[in-house]
Amino acid sequence: MSLLAITNVHVVPIESEPFDGSVVIRDGRIEACGPDLQVPDGAEVLDGGGQWLLPGFVDAHVHLGMHPEGEVGSTADVNEMTNPIMAAVRAIDAVDPFDPGFDEALAGGVTTVNVNPGSGNPVGGLAVAIHTHGRYIDEMVLRSPSGLKSALGENPKRVYGEKKQTPSTRLGTAMVIREAFIEARNYMAKADPEAIDPKMEALAMVLRREIPWRQHCHRTDDVATALRLAEEFGYDLVLDHGTEAHVIADVIAERNIPVLIGPLFTTKSKVELRGRSLANPGKLHDAGVEISIITDHPVIPINFLVHQCTLAIKEGLDPVAALRSITINPARVLGLADRIGSIEPGKDADLVLWSGDPLDVMQRALRVFIGGRQVMEYDAETRVPVVVDRKLPVA
Repeated sequence: MSLLAITNVHVVPIESEPFDGSVVIRDGRIEACGPDLQVPDGAEVLDGGGQWLLPGFVDAHVHLGMHPEGEVGSTADVNEMTNPIMAAVRAIDAVDPFDPGFDEALAGGVTTVNVNPGSGNPVGGLAVAIHTHGRYIDEMVLRSPSGLKSALGENPKRVYGEKKQTPSTRLGTAMVIREAFIEARNYMAKADPEAIDPKMEALAMVLRREIPWRQHCHRTDDVATALRLAEEFGYDLVLDHGTEAHVIADVIAERNIPVLIGPLFTTKSKVELRGRSLANPGKLHDAGVEISIITDHPVIPINFLVHQCTLAIKEGLDPVAALRSITINPARVLGLADRIGSIEPGKDADLVLWSGDPLDVMQRALRVFIGGRQVMEYDAETRVPVVVDRKLPVA
């Protein structure tokens, strides 16, 4: 049994008001938290020195472990672009836990990520939600699969247009997605236990609303297509990127569809990004849309996740909404809000001790805990985050 009390900290629980007090962790879960908490007998005590304690951040759209920074072509395993409908491929089969990006995640206070296949295919494959520290991917998994990736817009159009095959246009991309869902419906109706098709099984999970449909889309017309397809086939839709989603934010809010917005630091490298602005998260939130801010790592380094929030606040996003956009909101999108995303009794002790308010760019993550176990500590003398060796088994 492990018992840890983190005392003398400014706690930002996310789902309730901040307080100065303590958090007690027993066997990897939060047992209690509050301003006048009695430290249990036998507990190891960590005095936080008045610093800030928050839940670990959650980035709901990355390619961490599949596409290490600086690696391209055959060294990246993010897209299986040999067929437009790749519903059966699984991100979990391509995640390298020793990608240096995992250490960057911890340095930025990120303890959970959702690893997606890429956007080269209209249907790209199954995502996986994992912790950001571990030696063995199966020990890091929080939910698998956590969604099925799909893409509209320029990426699949370019990939298959260059191959001179369908789909080479937006209308062709929507068509092959429709055909895939119709085929999956027919497959489900036959229900032959001796004729299992992995591709159809993945699509059936979406149609049965067991996992969400993760729709890559930037331009307003692509967002509208995403809404139309979801209406036709009746699945749970999550809009990924949503660069111009603010244009029809009222429609999105009315349908209660979450938007994972970002990356926000990029140049407008293709025509569908011309509407990108750091003001867009605030516009979506003001319209009543639940937002999560994402890095799309390695597009934006994952340790910059919270800095995107800070600059979005500068351009109008409510600060409370900003913190929710990298904690409880993405946890909810991933179906993990009962475990992560806030500091509450019963939840996983995925916690980060900050030198101060993490929305202040001058503050840094000092200690990171996953499941109550410290996995990173900032060394002030060398100015380097020291990460627990991933080759060692979890204590």
